[in-house]
Amino acid sequence: MDHTKIKNVKELKDAGYKSRSIKDELKDNLLEKIKNGEELFKTIIGYDDTVIPQLKTAILSKHNINLLGLRGQAKTRIARSMVDLLDEYIPVISGSSVNDDPFCPISTFGQEIKKEKGDDTPIEWMHRSERFFEKLATPDVTVADLIGDIDPIKAATQKLSYADERVIHFGMIPRANRCIFVINELPDLQARIQVSLFNILQEGDVQIRGFNIRLPLDVNFVFTANPEDYTNRGSIVTPLKDRIGSQILTHYPNDIETAKKITQQEIGDDSKNAKVYVPEIAKTLIEQIGFEARKSPYIDANSGVSARMGITMFENLISRADLRRVESDEEETSIRMSDFEGILPAITGKVELVYEGEQIGSEKVARILLGEAIKEIFNQTFKKLKKLKKENEEKEFDDVVQWFLEHSEFVIEENLSNNEYAEKMNSIKPLGVLIDKYVPEHESADELLIKELILWGMVEHEKLNKKKVDGGVSFADELLGSLYGK
Repeated sequence: MDHTKIKNVKELKDAGYKSRSIKDELKDNLLEKIKNGEELFKTIIGYDDTVIPQLKTAILSKHNINLLGLRGQAKTRIARSMVDLLDEYIPVISGSSVNDDPFCPISTFGQEIKKEKGDDTPIEWMHRSERFFEKLATPDVTVADLIGDIDPIKAATQKLSYADERVIHFGMIPRANRCIFVINELPDLQARIQVSLFNILQEGDVQIRGFNIRLPLDVNFVFTANPEDYTNRGSIVTPLKDRIGSQILTHYPNDIETAKKITQQEIGDDSKNAKVYVPEIAKTLIEQIGFEARKSPYIDANSGVSARMGITMFENLISRADLRRVESDEEETSIRMSDFEGILPAITGKVELVYEGEQIGSEKVARILLGEAIKEIFNQTFKKLKKLKKENEEKEFDDVVQWFLEHSEFVIEENLSNNEYAEKMNSIKPLGVLIDKYVPEHESADELLIKELILWGMVEHEKLNKKKVDGGVSFADELLGSLYGK
């Protein structure tokens, strides 16, 4: 159907157009895409075996949906992705504020113009991108915001009764007729406002200022909520929960690889910097910090650790390396461990600390998380080092310690050029032996970062001592470092 040539109801009838409710539209288009083998919800990563099957079932059941999960679990993205299941264009009566269906208008405006002009009723076409409405639930949201209110000026000038629908200034929900309407953080909506949604969901009735207006709205509702809200900030009133067809639980990524895919999809274009090379192990370390945060005793688990933390950490990491590249007047550079200093502000602003964490301080907690992540990646890549060991055990790591015994002053300055940095790292010969043994198939461009990671990992295992000095970081044997206050 060439919608550009259809301008009125008669032409719409001649083209064979048939009206569908939005829930039928979503269901039919979902089934069609499944039959055609099309990829669905392709921007939603990590939910293929959990959330997506439940979402498909809810759409096929023509349910309103509540997405329940902690922050940063792609709840709003899921709701927005449903727009792709809508028809590309739908016809609406021209000038209608509630997107009246040309065949079955629900507003007084639409009914009167249809009665007056019949098949000559003018229509316009609404793209699916315009059929998504979103409202963040806050305590100051009113019934007038969502449903509408009486306009006394209109009533006076047109000499209309307040019971006449024509005096109503419609709110967001009526204006979202034939659309997807999302209310984010539903428990934050005051209980009395939630009550106003009862009949809209079930019967299509709207009550404004005590006047009942029969307005059979055609809206697919999607709500989002945080489980913590049920006890700490508010709740979803029971009758409203009862009217929501499907409640779907979201979750954080189950593994590092999934988390990496999400971050790489979401980072801004500025962070896809061709002049800064990011070794794979650096991407892994970024995501491991998030996993450590979610199980840390210093972080409030009920609040969650948003996937946005991984995104902002990655962006800061790239920016820190790019700043160093510019200051060193280099054409390009690669991530170094010192660049991870730049991610700390992205951690401190993204986590909610428990009392013990607040006592320690947010920046120290961030450093603890970084240290735990380094230790975990070190253990996975190499081996878990023991403080007490048997004879001849971990000999290759003892060679690194011995090297530092013989080179008591070793500082990695932050402003080293690429060549100077490579020369410094390659001077520690035992590191090369470790890489050949444990990471034989690594990318050559990743080698310097892996070498530096070994040093930081040995610090976490208390085999070496690390101290921040002016312009860089110094490493020393643990015993000598403690003797000299390092």
